[in-house]
Order: sequence, then structure tokens, then C-alpha cells
Amino acid sequence: MHIGTFTQEGSWDAAFRELAELADTGITVLEIMPLADFPGRFGWGYDGVNLFAPMRLYGRPEAFRRFVNRAHEVGLGVILDVVYNHLGPDGNYLWQYARDYFSTRYECEWGDALNFDGPNSGPVREYFLANIAYWIREFHLDGFRIDATQQIFDSSDEHILAAITRKVREAGHPRSTLVVGENEPQKAVNFLPYDKGGYDIDTMWNDDFHHSAMVAVTGRADAYYSDYRGTPQKFIAAIKWGYLYQGQWYAWQKQPRGTPALDLPPWKFVNFLQNHDQLANSGSGKRAHLLTSPSRYRAITAVFLLAPQTPMLFQGQEFAASSPFFYFVDQKDEIARLVAKGRAQFLSQFRVLATPEMQARLPDPADPMTFVRSKLDQNQRRSHAEEYALHRDLLRIRREDQTFRTQRHGAVDGAVVGAEAFVLRFFGENPGDDRLLVVNLGRDLFLEPAPEPLLAPPEEASWSVMWASEDPRYGGWGMPSWPTKGNWHLQGETALVLRPKP
Repeated sequence: MHIGTFTQEGSWDAAFRELAELADTGITVLEIMPLADFPGRFGWGYDGVNLFAPMRLYGRPEAFRRFVNRAHEVGLGVILDVVYNHLGPDGNYLWQYARDYFSTRYECEWGDALNFDGPNSGPVREYFLANIAYWIREFHLDGFRIDATQQIFDSSDEHILAAITRKVREAGHPRSTLVVGENEPQKAVNFLPYDKGGYDIDTMWNDDFHHSAMVAVTGRADAYYSDYRGTPQKFIAAIKWGYLYQGQWYAWQKQPRGTPALDLPPWKFVNFLQNHDQLANSGSGKRAHLLTSPSRYRAITAVFLLAPQTPMLFQGQEFAASSPFFYFVDQKDEIARLVAKGRAQFLSQFRVLATPEMQARLPDPADPMTFVRSKLDQNQRRSHAEEYALHRDLLRIRREDQTFRTQRHGAVDGAVVGAEAFVLRFFGENPGDDRLLVVNLGRDLFLEPAPEPLLAPPEEASWSVMWASEDPRYGGWGMPSWPTKGNWHLQGETALVLRPKP
């Protein structure tokens, strides 16, 4: 959630009014994009400079407190995205107090690296640890998402990330807290407990799932998607093991990607089909449902929301918002020009965005209309009622069905049944509790023959349809009655949930 674009007003008070509806939808935790204050009239928040000052653009700190209190009243947790890998280019005066806040030992992608392990780094560590505790003690937050952990450099005996997770739990005690990490290289050390040399972060974003899903539904595998195929086997692997890359060669970066994480439970991986970065990186800012067919998007949404990993929705995704989401930031003239130039260069890794025609059409991050166009229209919950019902129903199934609620290791297996089709079998405590998710992202498919054991129903039972992505309630075409005998005909671009019937 980006408070400035979540509503047309872009304030805490306006977002406050939507909280009960979010809880009723099935949302459980809100991840707020960064709030450290920065100069300018709008921005994503990743160039914050005043770490102890909640963003002034959204209202006074008291309004933020009311927002968090109301979220807790309706059963929502609130975690904050924090940026501890760099500070913004404008308004950062820490170096005038002491140059030891920053390090020359490391090269950060977005500015001067922070000094967590060099001379006089003790007070720097203290500053950031005090900041993480401040957000919990002053605003009663339930945890954090830590941005780009791979750009937080520390060779100390206790890595600053481990110190941060300890401080979060200490400040939040006796309440439970949640720490989510982003780590592009997919290093399992982020998950590991302290006694194994890890940082004990609870969950990590899983880019592999997103990249596979986007290749599967769009058919395009350019730039950082080029090492993904979006095939059925890759979905099965992602749902069984989390990261697809756990140390194999990654051609796009010409180096190995990831480290082994085969023993981690599914809930430790955060899956998503959209986030702020990926929408903005499309150049057009278009939502994922606009880049593929409605039927295929409904099917991939079922995989996303019923998989045992932790699903994360981006604001408006639950009702198929038509508004784009762009990169926007209000900077001084010279910085603005450099930002726009850097943004265009970054997007040119995609061949389609490297052409002069597309480069000329990229939105200017400093244009106020780029910000305004990214605002949600919450009324689309009603005008997009079919898409909204799809997400509400899948979240309800995930919450209420005991088999889908289970996120234990080894509770799901899968098999490829076609070039673009696969099945996932979710094992319940008893055979009668098993569920079968049948997914066909391609054309109509007749399973003749069907020598796959995972398709077999429990003894003295047959499969019946529990849920279908082509239900007319979701804008689908409907589906014929499920056969009680014979092999199966799988409609194209469809997902089905089957359950045993005596």
C-alpha cells in the first residue's frame, strides 16, 4: 500500500475509511511503503532522509496512529517498508554532522553505502536500531519489510540485519512481530536462525514465482525474465521448494543465483503477481491482468492464492484496478533530470523499451500527472465486481478450508499433464481431505491416457468440483458438468479445485 495513491485524497484519514473493507476482503496484513520524510510533493518513499519523521504529505503523526489503531480493531496487522541501505540524494545532511555515517568500502546501487562495520560505526548502528524500535514503540507497528537487503553491507561479527530482527522482537514483546525481507540474490542466510549464522528474517520475497508467472501469462522472457520459462514443471518446483534458483548458474547475471533452501517451510516465501517495482518496470505501468487474457489471469490467480506460500497483493489487485502504477518522485531540477535519464537507461534492458518510440513514451517521474494517474479508484470494487469476487472467494477458501490453510513442508506435490497444464495435489490429514488443483494455461486438453497417480481419487471416492475459475460469477464462460467416469477434458485457460466425494 502506497498511502499517497491508495485513495484519491492520498491521506491517512482517507485510507482509514477503507480498512474494514480490506479486512472483510480477506486481507490480514498491510505493508506500507516507506514513510521516512523526504523533500518534494510526491514519491515512492525509497529516498527518505528523515528517518524519525513520518511522511508529512499524508497527514500528521496522530493520523498515522489512528490508522494503525483502526487496523488492529478490524483485525489487520501493519508492517512498514524500511530503507536501511541508503539515504536520499536531497535533504540528507547526516554527512555534515559526521562523515562516519557512510562507508567507502562498498558500492551501493543508489548512493553512498551506510557504515555498519567501519571506524566509528557503533553510533551508526545505534541510530538505525533506535529507528526500528521507534516505529514499534511510537506507532505500535507489527513489523517491517526490509528493502534490498543485499545492499546492506556488514562484515561485523553480528550482521546489522540480525541486530535489527533482534531489536524488532525486543521492542514488540510480548506481541508477535513479522519481519519480511527483499533479497534479489536469494541468499538463504536471511532465513537462517541466529545460532546457524543467519539473520532470522521470517519471510522473503520470491521473485522466481513472479517471473515464472509473468512469462507464462504473457509469453515474453526478456531481460531479467530471460532465465525463466513459465512451464508447468517450474510452477510445481516453485510451489514445492520456494526459490527456483538455489545455486544454479543464472545466465542473465553470468553467475550463480541463490543458495540452498530446500528445507524451509512454504510460508517463509512471499509470492506475488504484482508489486510496485514490477508494475513500474513494465514501462506502461499496466497491471498484470491487462497483459494477458482474462481467463488465463483468473487461472494464474488461483495458483497464486491457493499455493502454500504467503501471498502478497498489491493495492487494487484484488479488484483488477485499471489505474497504472508508475515510478514517480518530485526532485530538484538537476536531480530530476538525472533520475529520468537513469530510469530510461534501466528500462532499456527490455528490448521493447529500448526503442526510440518507447523511450519517448516513458512517463516522466517528476511530472505530477505521473503521480496522479497512479491513484486508485476505490469505486472499482463495485464496477469490477466479478474480479473482486474472484479474489474474495479464493482468500475465503484459503482461510476456511483446512487443507489449503496448511502450510507445512511436503504437504503438496504436483505433476505435468500437458504442455501448459499441471496438477497440484494438496494432502490433508486424511485422504478424504485431499484437494486437487488442476491448471491448464493453454488450449483445451483431453487427458487420454492419464497414467498419473496424483490424479487418482481416494479409495471409494470420486472427484467433484469445489471451485472453478470460469464460474460466470467471475466473468468466466462457465463449464460443463464434471464427468463421473472416463478421462477428463480440461478447458483451455482454466483452473479447477476438486475435492473427494464418496
